[in-house]
Amino acid sequence: MVRTIFMGTASIACPTLRTLTELENCEIAGVVTQPDRPKGRELKSTPSAVKACAISLGLPVWQPDKARDSEFILQLERLRPDLIVVMAYGQILPPSLLAIPRLGCLNLHTSLLPRHRGAAPIQWALLEGDAVTGVSLMRMDEGLDTGPVVATVETVIGQDEDASALHERLGLLAAELLARQLPGYVAGTTQASPQDHARATYARKLRKEDGKINWQQEAEAIRNRIRAFSPWPGAYTSPRWPSGSSLVKIWKAQAKPRPSPIEPGKVAGVSEEAITVACGQGSLEILELQKEGGRRMTARQFLAGHHVEPGQRWGD
Repeated sequence: MVRTIFMGTASIACPTLRTLTELENCEIAGVVTQPDRPKGRELKSTPSAVKACAISLGLPVWQPDKARDSEFILQLERLRPDLIVVMAYGQILPPSLLAIPRLGCLNLHTSLLPRHRGAAPIQWALLEGDAVTGVSLMRMDEGLDTGPVVATVETVIGQDEDASALHERLGLLAAELLARQLPGYVAGTTQASPQDHARATYARKLRKEDGKINWQQEAEAIRNRIRAFSPWPGAYTSPRWPSGSSLVKIWKAQAKPRPSPIEPGKVAGVSEEAITVACGQGSLEILELQKEGGRRMTARQFLAGHHVEPGQRWGD
């Protein structure tokens, strides 16, 4: 029986935790996740998705402020785990923790390493227009996603797939990958291969300002930004109304390659189903959007309550 600790925080890690509880010869000694955080307008203390999942499975949960805390490290040592499995935990693990399990620490990372190491691989794969992505099962070392790779699984990114949908799908693929590979890894018949560090790229943590649309870009690049930053931070722009500017988040759009004589950032056309804005190259048909403080709606619904006309400026 392989005595296992699972470390994770985000909802994408829940399928892997559930899968671990179903594997033969795998005993879950406990789950480690981030502390409860204030959320929502009332800033109510809210457990992580992984904590909620662990409690529903009847598993013990630890929530250290920092994974490097000496008391927490001693706790883990007393549990004597054979293996630690990590997915979307949200902290870099110290060498003292990595050294505890005899079989090491395995991490499930949602990219094809060494591409998109770092905090936001799903979003950066979409932002950069990747056609293919996947999940890597990696033996952790002291670096940021630099350890040797045990196995990968590839998947084609759908033409209309956004970060939210891809997030959910890669979570399921990660669980399947671990279930296939863990028996061989534990038995020592599956070997990890070093990454080609010269090919590494980095997917840094997102900032709210990353969502601001630059209409000087080509239409397809703007559409990729919309898909990549759904739901957070969202791709947004600032249409100018007679009463002033207001923030509008764009949820769904289509890129059109045809050139527009209109200056980038201005409305090139309005139909019943779309608001078309000129871009640096091509134009963007906005299909779903949300005014600040309002609800998400179709372009048709938006136009029923807002006067939009060609030539109106919708951002820079």
